[in-house]
Amino acid sequence: MSNFVDYVKICCRSGRGGSGSTHFYRDKLTAFGGPDGGDGGRGGHIILRGNAQYWTLIHLKYKKHVIAEPGANGTGMHKTGRNGEDVVLDVPLGTIARDAESGDVLFEITTDGEERIITPGGRGGLGNSHFKSATRQTPRFSQDGEGGLEVWNILELKVLADVGLVGFPNAGKSTLLSVVSAAKPEIANYPFTTLVPNLGIVQYRDYKSFIMADIPGIIEGAHEGKGLGDRFLRHIERNSLLLFMVPADAKDIKKEYKILENELKLFNPDLLHKNRLLAITKSDLVDDELEIMLKKDLPRGIKTVFISSHTGKGIIQLKDMIWKELNG
Repeated sequence: MSNFVDYVKICCRSGRGGSGSTHFYRDKLTAFGGPDGGDGGRGGHIILRGNAQYWTLIHLKYKKHVIAEPGANGTGMHKTGRNGEDVVLDVPLGTIARDAESGDVLFEITTDGEERIITPGGRGGLGNSHFKSATRQTPRFSQDGEGGLEVWNILELKVLADVGLVGFPNAGKSTLLSVVSAAKPEIANYPFTTLVPNLGIVQYRDYKSFIMADIPGIIEGAHEGKGLGDRFLRHIERNSLLLFMVPADAKDIKKEYKILENELKLFNPDLLHKNRLLAITKSDLVDDELEIMLKKDLPRGIKTVFISSHTGKGIIQLKDMIWKELNG
């Protein structure tokens, strides 16, 4: 079973607010003092906190219900009840919170230590001292605490990476990642070997580096849920640069590139505004003469490089092109 989980659905129940107190001041010298009821405490929030040490939502996969503590009731002498204890859930950077019923995006966690309330606790009720007036000097009532919320939420993770690999199954994405980084993705000669995104740190010149993400392969119709569906497409949204990969032995390189481009456009048109490069993989399968012929019919408007992960051809040139695009 994979330990990468990028989607969880949880029920968040925040704490009820404590009730205000109906109390009057009394001591051995004061038999009938004024109202001094304190306010109720706030119910506990449920909070998401960004944690750069996390890279998956697996720790929340079996945590279906999250319940925060209620606030304490107010007491006499204007003492406010204790706030309910908040529940803080650590999540990886790039986590999106959605309302499960409407599908609306609530917020996105992007920085380490960032905290956002996903389900607010109920407000504490006011004590009777708040209701004193010139015409009502002994109010014998206070305010109940506000009820907490019980909401189903969806947490989705978008992988954060500098470079996202975009291509059909068997385009050589996993092989490239294994060659340029220490990542060890599963590699085999059949479609959909990669079922979850794999991340690798690519070392560059002068001790520089960038992060590359191998994302499950696209098929035509992926934006409609075909193949592995569109769940992997959201990972591409967080990549600074998209590296399209088409094998040299493809029947029509330009057509395959256009299909990939169209799937991204149909999923999210903003993806087409990202910087893009095109790598023609498995170029060790073609000789120099055939490569020259292929170059004449490549897509226009995108920088292209012929590479081979097996022989190392074009790998250094590819790294240079990526670095220039990331820092240009």
